[in-house]
Amino acid sequence: MSDLDSLVDMGFDKEKSQMALKKGGNLQGAIDWLDKNADRSIEQLKADEAEDAEAPQLEAGETARSMICNECQKKFRSMAQAQFHAEKSGHTDFAESTEEIAPLTEEEKKAKLAELREKAAERKAKQAVEEKKEQKRNEEIRRKHTKESDDAKEELARKEQIKEAAKKRQEKADDIAAKKRIKDKIEADKAARKAKIEEEKRMRENPAAYNPGAATAPSGAAAAAAPAAAPAKVVNHSEARLRLQTPSGNVMKTMPAETTLFEVAEAIKHEKGTDVTSFTQAFPRKTWSYEDFGLTLKEAGLVPSAALVVK
Repeated sequence: MSDLDSLVDMGFDKEKSQMALKKGGNLQGAIDWLDKNADRSIEQLKADEAEDAEAPQLEAGETARSMICNECQKKFRSMAQAQFHAEKSGHTDFAESTEEIAPLTEEEKKAKLAELREKAAERKAKQAVEEKKEQKRNEEIRRKHTKESDDAKEELARKEQIKEAAKKRQEKADDIAAKKRIKDKIEADKAARKAKIEEEKRMRENPAAYNPGAATAPSGAAAAAAPAAAPAKVVNHSEARLRLQTPSGNVMKTMPAETTLFEVAEAIKHEKGTDVTSFTQAFPRKTWSYEDFGLTLKEAGLVPSAALVVK
């Protein structure tokens, strides 16, 4: 098994393991390099590699010596590793050391590997916690946005309900006022018709009081001619036959000529449950709207008969 396969089998990233072998020179150096760069991502390592020259490798036949950095007291097995440390850290104060750094035993390697794996697990756990916190923050933001949106919709719906209720109240008040105006007009028309009938009755009972010349006897010529004149035939219809076409079917009604259109509409509503807003005559074409309901059938020209479309 190659050193690369060993590192991959230990759980290290393959690309990072390749860089470690390149920097460390062997399996032990790669493990040390991975330990030092455990907290750095592959992108950061590549960026450093692009900026800095590649660390020199041990030359063939070179004897490994112990070097120490007087600035950080870190020891190195070879000159190449010391130079690499100098390039990375910027340290310049190095000295040779007679102390030989013994290679790691198998137990130490396993312990080192376990330590690296533990650090990697800690990083993953920490990252998982951070991701969970981020998800929680995002969820809180989403819930807040949803609640604000729902509150805005509820407020808009509430305002629309208030507006609709106010509109219905106004329509009801307008309808009541319109009906009152029509009823007042009907009562006024009835009073006027009653006064006219009483006036005509008084005229018939005492014509001399209203037309003094009418009581004088006619002259001879006029008296002789009077029997020859045919009296004019006066047609006075007192009823109206109505054919009413409603949404629920046709209705035939015979009503007094003095009945108002309002009373006709109320009769249809009572019988059919239909709110009447207008009457329309096909020929000649004419429409009586709600404002015209104070007219009698006679005044509307619907005597002696008429066919009306009810809406």
